Amino acid sequence: MDRKDPYLSYRFVVRIDNKEAGGFNEVTGLTLETSVETFQEGGVNSQERQLAGPTKFPSRLVLKRGLADAEDLWSWYQNVVASQIVRKDIKISLKDEAGEERWQWIFSKACPIKWTGPNFQAVSNLVAFESIELVHEGLSPDSSSGPKK
Repeated sequence: MDRKDPYLSYRFVVRIDNKEAGGFNEVTGLTLETSVETFQEGGVNSQERQLAGPTKFPSRLVLKRGLADAEDLWSWYQNVVASQIVRKDIKISLKDEAGEERWQWIFSKACPIKWTGPNFQAVSNLVAFESIELVHEGLSPDSSSGPKK
């Protein structure tokens, strides 16, 4: 049976090196973009030719969550600051209503390049958030990704 309704964007899990990395509020940067090469063909003045070029990853992966006692993201970035670069694979999985993982994306060899701490406001009762921005060497769907027949 083909699914008619879209999946809900709040049902996802983040794994860093195959370990669940806690609850995240927001994940952005799932972007692939193929550049377009445009050229004029001699004798054809009515149009330009457009060819697909190389694919790139124009966005950084950004993970955002409530700041808690877990120091894993902070420690990972502090290692980068100390020139101890440790690259890790990150897997983002989208779940269906039953909690089954239906779509998965893998960011290969990710490395944190920016950590952002919470904004403090004495007149607010909002959750304190941290975020980490990562560069990576590739975004690909998991081989088991997609609807299960």
